Amino acid sequence: MIDHIGFPVSDFERSKAFYTAALAPLGYGLVMAVTAEETGAAAHAGFGAGPKPDFWIGSGGRADALRVHVAFVAADRAAVDAFHAAALAAGGTDNGAPGLRPHYHPNYYGAFVLDPDGHNIEAVCHRPA
Repeated sequence: MIDHIGFPVSDFERSKAFYTAALAPLGYGLVMAVTAEETGAAAHAGFGAGPKPDFWIGSGGRADALRVHVAFVAADRAAVDAFHAAALAAGGTDNGAPGLRPHYHPNYYGAFVLDPDGHNIEAVCHRPA
């Protein structure tokens, strides 16, 4: 079980705005932000669907750093579609339009975008239509 995940981004404010917009259709929002002064190192923003953040970004990353893949659970296929549209509108790049991915399993409905640093961000619904 994963408690939380995080990775560095090259432009903290740009990425914070991107994730605020892209994750809203999935019920995620900015839950907590800590400044570099508070941590003594980097600024961090924590997003979640409740009172506890489980997805974090932090300042100080390099745009040419190793890329990661993160998949967020969507309540339904409409939320996957809305995530994809919101992420593109917020500056993301299409990396796989919403649709079924039956090679994973018959009800795997996902969409993929690259965030401003090139991280592969996915929203997925495993429920039947």
